[in-house]
Amino acid sequence: MKKPGRPSAASLAIVPPNPSEGTLPRSPLPTAPPHLSAEAGGWWQAVVADYDLEPHHLRLLQSAAEAWDRMQQARQALADHGALTFTDPNGNIKAHPCVAMERDARIAFARLVRELDLDAGAPAERSRPPALHSNRRL
Repeated sequence: MKKPGRPSAASLAIVPPNPSEGTLPRSPLPTAPPHLSAEAGGWWQAVVADYDLEPHHLRLLQSAAEAWDRMQQARQALADHGALTFTDPNGNIKAHPCVAMERDARIAFARLVRELDLDAGAPAERSRPPALHSNRRL
């Protein structure tokens, strides 16, 4: 049994929570990386406001936003070129390299959004990888 007297320094260091104070203040939301486009940066801010993301989720979110930007850049390059194909010096018709870049970026974006569990709605009944734990704020 403890002897009565002065409290120890260790017991004074432990401060019980005050229920009248409510919850702890939230830390400020992380800002979008500056190299993202305005559109991708706005999407970033919307996602971090709606979801509880761990540091590794923020890296996935950054990759998704970069994939979106890359897809848009490839789409713009195709529009500037004016066609999905070109003719090489031997007269062969070839796909423009930006077609593959746009496709790859679209696939990467879709996979990252799914990995972050950002898709809205219930999972489909068809076979696909199992759903991940949701990060949505309650």
